[in-house]
Amino acid sequence: MKKALFLLLLMVPFLTQAQDQPQGATQPQDAKGIHFEHDLSWSAIQAKAKAENKYIFMDCFTTWCGPCRYMSTAIFPQEETGNYFNDKFISVKVQLDTTAGDADNIKAWYADGHGIAGKYGVRAYPTYLIFAPDGHVIHRMVGSRLDAKSFIADVSGSFDSTKQYYTLLDQYNRGRRDTAFLHKMAMACFHAYDLKGGAPVAQDWLATQSDLFSQDAIYLQESFTRKSTDKYFSTFTDHPEEVDKVLGPGFAAMKVRNIFLTEVPVRKPGDNRPPDWAALHKKIAARLPASADELTARIKVTYYLTKKEFPDFEKAIVAYMKTYSDKMSDDELNNIAWGVFQGCSDMTCVSDVLDWSKRLKDDSTAAYMDTYANILYKLGKKDDAIALETKALGLAGDSDKPGFQQTIDKMKKGEKTW
Repeated sequence: MKKALFLLLLMVPFLTQAQDQPQGATQPQDAKGIHFEHDLSWSAIQAKAKAENKYIFMDCFTTWCGPCRYMSTAIFPQEETGNYFNDKFISVKVQLDTTAGDADNIKAWYADGHGIAGKYGVRAYPTYLIFAPDGHVIHRMVGSRLDAKSFIADVSGSFDSTKQYYTLLDQYNRGRRDTAFLHKMAMACFHAYDLKGGAPVAQDWLATQSDLFSQDAIYLQESFTRKSTDKYFSTFTDHPEEVDKVLGPGFAAMKVRNIFLTEVPVRKPGDNRPPDWAALHKKIAARLPASADELTARIKVTYYLTKKEFPDFEKAIVAYMKTYSDKMSDDELNNIAWGVFQGCSDMTCVSDVLDWSKRLKDDSTAAYMDTYANILYKLGKKDDAIALETKALGLAGDSDKPGFQQTIDKMKKGEKTW
């Protein structure tokens, strides 16, 4: 079913997008919940906050973000949430992607929204920025919350200078370096998903530690290691036993594997040179010699799929599945199969998916059955597709059933599902 979203943080639960009020829709002023200003510019928002001596709550979201949708439909409209926010904040929603259906009030924020995202390094959604009445930013939060009470409790940190993210960051930039503060600041950066800003803070704290394999030290190194070029990547390649003692058996190897899998070769537009696969293999072999062949083959699959070079992709995925099918989880296979279903217009390519993704139809997960059913349907196997999609509907959770039923209805009418 539709490519799954990757979790940016454990604190951000993935929740299926609701089919309720659009995130940017105007809310009646007598409605319960947070009253968002939809028709004011950024400068007007700032002026209104200053005039009314209120803080500014800014919800930075995208239209494709499931947790954003959940907050907009389940948390923001609650009376409890509105009672807390409306007398303290001027609230505004800022959409940070663009779509063909964007309303004029969304388009009016394009420049300011993208400028804000760049200035504050907004890379995870939803991100909440909180500004003091005079307009300077003081706090930052990331991710959805399961209920109104936990959300309100976290937002209340905006009024506590010992918890305000940007207040703490300013203290760091002004030279504060006591050990306890450094650790607190590094963790604040992580929870605010400011990994770039937090990396030097984490390094400063780790430099004060005599034992880099203590629980706190390992946790911090793991939090700020995202690339093979990061300072503490070698901790996971050279000291797996120490890492696994803290984070669990096999964690170090999985961490290194996942990092390599994200480092897919990138070419600038117009640069059609093939990747240097031998150099990539050598780089991986220097750290994980036993896995270099498999990881290089796996990265080829991702590279050609991302580039939509489907003939080369087909060769890569068939070769990979023939030798390493046990290394690919059903979730990974599902995401790849759905990418081909959506992106490949060549029916030969789509037909080949049936061979290397057939285990999805036998999985008890509704989303995986949905992917396979859609592939069957695109190939003209309508009856088989409807039968499998109906089986998936029976396994789906209540919140997902309408989406599966909609797909079945489209199949019965002969309409596109892609």
